[in-house]
Amino acid sequence: MPKVRVFAFAGSLRKGSLHKKLIEASKGLAPEGMEINAYDLKDIPPYNMDLEDAMPSAVADFKKRIAESDGVLMAVPEHNFSFSGVMKNAIDWASRPYGESAFDGKPVILQSVSPGRMGGSRAQYHLRQVLGALSMIQMQFPEVFIGPAGDVFDESGALTDERASEQIRKQLAAFKEFIAGRGD
Repeated sequence: MPKVRVFAFAGSLRKGSLHKKLIEASKGLAPEGMEINAYDLKDIPPYNMDLEDAMPSAVADFKKRIAESDGVLMAVPEHNFSFSGVMKNAIDWASRPYGESAFDGKPVILQSVSPGRMGGSRAQYHLRQVLGALSMIQMQFPEVFIGPAGDVFDESGALTDERASEQIRKQLAAFKEFIAGRGD
């Protein structure tokens, strides 16, 4: 079976982002035959419809990497009971111009980590509404909500919580099967 290529990005620009740490942890917990490639959104400019015909190179690269992947992992920060503006900006660019969305038919999973006990669940549920409008194929379960973050990462940023690690392992194994099942 060929390697499953998952494109991952965090809806955060912070250097010490918990969600970037979550993606790094996922890379190490991925099942055999799955490769997770992380992308940093730092070079994606604010969305501007006037630039769609002459798309910025960072955006063109972002869209190309999504299109070349077998699936997408979005690490979703929660801001004010919703997902971050950084996440929304990236989604707007990747789904535009109309009819040229890199997300059409693309399998997707969501993960969140939060200082709070709800682990970013509200952000994920809000984002699911948007992803449904983009014709992404959402794998609903198992879900990954991790919190409180202060209890799961060590000083170096490594995920040390076995329960959280097991949630991620289960989700990624299921995602590999979910992607493979699309070829039947």
